[in-house]
Amino acid sequence: MLPKSNFAKGALIVVASAVTSEIVYWVYLLFWDKAWKKYGTKKQTQCDNVVTEVIFFPDDKIACKAHFASEDGCENKMCRFTHEANSLSRLYGYLTSAKTSLDVSVFVITCTDLADLLIEAHKRGVLVRVITDDEQVDITGSQIWKLRSAGINVRTDQSSYNMHHKFVVVDKMFLLNGSFNWTRQAITGNQENLMIINSSKIVSLYLGEFEKLWQNFDPKNRNGTSFQKRNF
Repeated sequence: MLPKSNFAKGALIVVASAVTSEIVYWVYLLFWDKAWKKYGTKKQTQCDNVVTEVIFFPDDKIACKAHFASEDGCENKMCRFTHEANSLSRLYGYLTSAKTSLDVSVFVITCTDLADLLIEAHKRGVLVRVITDDEQVDITGSQIWKLRSAGINVRTDQSSYNMHHKFVVVDKMFLLNGSFNWTRQAITGNQENLMIINSSKIVSLYLGEFEKLWQNFDPKNRNGTSFQKRNF
């Protein structure tokens, strides 16, 4: 059995430790509250302007382009495409929102609806530039010569390796990036994703990559390259 004096000392130490811990805890809370008010709100406000959305495929059905991406809407009463919002309709929305530029770097483009949106954007004065893989230009269903015939500048890698990017920059503000190729299979068959973000830092990095490839793939730097129009 401990002497009373030792017991009293031990109890005093326990109480002192508890009080000290409580004081430290409240000092920490006070410091954190002040720090959050000074820095946290500012950081949170800055992040509020960063829009992030993730679109997943496949969709059950192809979204009607006329319904979602035209002023008049769909006038076909027997329309075989869905008028319900889905992932493709969200993509339509971002592409049709372009006011100044669309920089498209996609491995393969065979979806007519998405190609038509680029042509429509080009016709309303949007600067549309497309980078794609050279080996995908002449595959069945390729929309590349259709885009070129409409006056859209398309450049390819002319390499044995793949130009495998799949991203779009809208108005130098929004980045659409993921696994998604512009094909029907990607829309209604494959498990695919697209992330949309307007972080200026990230967008600028992708713009830098696009500009680098755009210059590297300039046909003026190649000998014997032909871009004659073909039937499509």
